[in-house]
Amino acid sequence: MWINNIIDHIRLPFRKEKELFSSLYEILGFYPHDISYYRQALMHKSIGKRNAKGKPLNNERLEFLGDAILDAVVGHVVYAHYEGQREGFLTNTRSKLVSRETLGKLANEMGLSQLILSAGRSNSHNSYVGGNAFEALVGAIYLDRGYDACRWFWENRVLGKYINLDKVAYKEVNFKSKLLEWSQKNKVRMEYRMLKQKLDDNGNPIFSFQVVIEGIEGECGSGYSKKEAQQLASKETLQKLKRKPQFVDAIFKAKSNRTKMEEEPTMLVPDPEKEEQSFIIKQPAAPAPSEKPEKPEPSEIPDSSVKSKNAEKKDAADDFDLSDISHKEKSREDIIAEAEAAAFAED
Repeated sequence: MWINNIIDHIRLPFRKEKELFSSLYEILGFYPHDISYYRQALMHKSIGKRNAKGKPLNNERLEFLGDAILDAVVGHVVYAHYEGQREGFLTNTRSKLVSRETLGKLANEMGLSQLILSAGRSNSHNSYVGGNAFEALVGAIYLDRGYDACRWFWENRVLGKYINLDKVAYKEVNFKSKLLEWSQKNKVRMEYRMLKQKLDDNGNPIFSFQVVIEGIEGECGSGYSKKEAQQLASKETLQKLKRKPQFVDAIFKAKSNRTKMEEEPTMLVPDPEKEEQSFIIKQPAAPAPSEKPEKPEPSEIPDSSVKSKNAEKKDAADDFDLSDISHKEKSREDIIAEAEAAAFAED
């Protein structure tokens, strides 16, 4: 019985190694020569593994190497595929192909994320872990088989199967629009400042712009048109906003200083005593003291019964009229006004 346990213990590593070989073949399209490179490419630093010398054993060094190789390979492929295209177009296309988002999606689609060893529960939705492992895998291919194998892997196992190169290349990513949207959402002021304009060796104009947000200098960009230059400056500034929190802090500090100044009064505060109160109902002006009220004709003067009837009507209508309550003594003008009102009261 114990002999069988020993045999199973010996077979287990071999079985796992065979499964890794098989999984890598499905991804790469070839079997590895030295499996140790690929095993290390799949080790995330969170597992905390160390070698015999006590040094950390993870995929970070291979990620560094793979990043450089991937730039060269993708640049080579794009350069050969798009003859006659300008440097700006080639750079933009390569950037989209090797972006962290693209590599993370590739790692998930190819099944690479499921092979990563880490202390986390799942890496399938973590584009950084998957994208880093993809770069580390390219570094492993380079050390195991060389540059040509890396290019073959990209052209035959990635392009066409997982990526439509032309669709990626001609998809316009409006970085300027994204940056403007971010600025408006956060209510910060942004402008594009032209730095210089010159001609290249062939007489073509080259424009250089810099993004300035709340007076804080962002990144610069150059191109054969103002749009191209501003797009590149916007792209680099967006990257800076994502990667450098101190840049964001400086922007919002400048915004805070500006808004404080804007909130300060730009004129004297109005005197409330001199302001006309809108809730005061304007009363009709009383006649001037020099004016003598016209005497009504005898026929127009109501008799006592009419006066009494009108008084009753007035009392019924003005149950809640408190306007006649006053601690002030009535003036001559008030007495005259009341007499006229009583004289011309309707039946």
